[in-house]
Amino acid sequence: MSNTEANSEQPDRAAFAELENVVAVVLKRLAAATSRVSDAESKGVELEEIVRRFTGDEGEAGRLLSRLSDLEAENLDLKTRLKTGRAGIDRLLAKIRFLEEQR
Repeated sequence: MSNTEANSEQPDRAAFAELENVVAVVLKRLAAATSRVSDAESKGVELEEIVRRFTGDEGEAGRLLSRLSDLEAENLDLKTRLKTGRAGIDRLLAKIRFLEEQR
């Protein structure tokens, strides 16, 4: 084996080692995500059963859970809007302070 061949194998080995590390991290994250999804699904089934027992009506349980899901999505949207609004207010305050310092 010539020296140039040995040198070209080194980057390949490093690239494969890095690829193996990345794949290992992705597999760990996938396993964690799969576990969280499984937990969420079982909690959803459990919650649906609790609501069904509470209301005594299968249809009402579905409507309540659907409404809960809608409210959670709306809450997330409102939190995002508040965060964006606060950032805008912070920028405006920074501009006002800058203009006051220029006086």
